[in-house]
Amino acid sequence: MVLKLARVLDLPIQVRNELLLCAGFAPISETRSLDAPEMERIAVALRQILRAHEPYPAFVIDRRYDIVAANRSVGVLLSDVVSHLLEPKLNVVRVCLHPDGLAPTLRNYNVVRSRLLNRLRFDVERYGSASSAELLEEVESYPRPVLAESGFDAAIEIATSLRLSTRFGELAFLMILATFNTASDATPDELSIESFFPADANTAEIMRGYAVDDGPRLAFMS
Repeated sequence: MVLKLARVLDLPIQVRNELLLCAGFAPISETRSLDAPEMERIAVALRQILRAHEPYPAFVIDRRYDIVAANRSVGVLLSDVVSHLLEPKLNVVRVCLHPDGLAPTLRNYNVVRSRLLNRLRFDVERYGSASSAELLEEVESYPRPVLAESGFDAAIEIATSLRLSTRFGELAFLMILATFNTASDATPDELSIESFFPADANTAEIMRGYAVDDGPRLAFMS
């Protein structure tokens, strides 16, 4: 009955595990590290996807929005982020909205903030995620940049983008989120791939000329 209810509600596998434990049953699968032998095929597939997406940024996040793998081009997004935010585990929501992260450089800060907070609220309301609730409370307390949205008209957007000023120039990316829709194990079911595509010709040109050695070297990079 627990599993039938979970399927109807389309709950993630890890949430189904938590419900089973609360009901006194064993979980249907365990969460493993990507370094585990059982995860080798998943890890190889992820590395291939990340590398194939270069020279544009792409990374893999877990259900807590921590980056677990990334390609080298992600360095261009993090080039102006203060070092203490780059320590594993690097959290996407935190690094985007923290005053020492991307927040001061985001030209569409309010749009990005709204998108991220809505994702956290969804996790809290639908899944009762304690980690999302804690992160939501943290990032809502961050001060907003004084010049948020300066010079940017959000009404022209046809899809949520990431627009920021970097040492390499003005960059604009469209973002696509992909998941393991057929996952039957808790580990891949928790992972998502966020891919960035240039939203204009200037961004495409800058990224093609980006030297990976110009960006920060991070331990989680593939």
